[in-house]
Amino acid sequence: MHLTADRKGKIEQDHSIQDRVLEGLYGCRVGRMLVRPLISPRVSKAGAACLQSAVSARFIPLFIRLHSIPMEDYEKTAYPSFDAFFKRSLAKGARSVCREQETFVSPCDGRVSVYKIDDACAFSVKHTTYTVKSLLKSQKLAQRFAGGFVWVFRLCVDDYHRYIYVDDGMVSAHYKIPGVFHTVNPAANERYPIYKENTREYCLLKSAHFGTVLQMEVGAMLVGKIENRPGERRVCRGEEKGNFAFGGSTIIVMTQKGQVVPDGDILRYSKSGVETRVKLGEHVGAKRKSYAAR
Repeated sequence: MHLTADRKGKIEQDHSIQDRVLEGLYGCRVGRMLVRPLISPRVSKAGAACLQSAVSARFIPLFIRLHSIPMEDYEKTAYPSFDAFFKRSLAKGARSVCREQETFVSPCDGRVSVYKIDDACAFSVKHTTYTVKSLLKSQKLAQRFAGGFVWVFRLCVDDYHRYIYVDDGMVSAHYKIPGVFHTVNPAANERYPIYKENTREYCLLKSAHFGTVLQMEVGAMLVGKIENRPGERRVCRGEEKGNFAFGGSTIIVMTQKGQVVPDGDILRYSKSGVETRVKLGEHVGAKRKSYAAR
């Protein structure tokens, strides 16, 4: 269960159906015995094949009703499978990416928390405690972001699962940190430090306005596949970076010292353990000098 706030200040509990299912699975001995075979590569591949089948499309209407998904936000089309539905595209005009040069934008729809990176920095991601070094598995890379911020965007199954680059710039190759495939859901992490075992993938964006920005994606239970558009090249703010296949997922962004100041409401809520609901392309921070000039 999470506390989340919208940008108008309304705070509510966020307790999804996915959370309740996992609580039941991990809450009994039989359920816990089933976890290991459920997360095996063979079962994951079978799950992917099932979600890509025509039969899976029959479950789309029920899923929409259960999660109250606003389908007016998405392209009107017939989905051949649940997988195609899950990776659905937005309707024209459903999201607007802020183009002001000194505005820092959200890479996705989700719930965000932000943490200052200092010597005492230890941030919780899905009930697992991390330092920047342990997350990246690189002291050298971690030092590049000392004094900056870590932004953690949590996506649920009802969210839009495509994500973008946060600024114009030159993107590096994508680097993969392999892990034992498992769920990143907090209901599971209360009993096992699962998130540390998840595969994650990141790239470095030499941005036009915010120094070097790290963008990382983390997979989830069963399929949870990360589908990035790899390759070293020049990209534009708002350009699609990739998407997740089925599963609750996480995006992590790191910004360097002196580059970006998070919006005040996001900072306040994060200090209180409350996530802030944001949309793809939405204003979540600004260039530091922009704040200094106010």
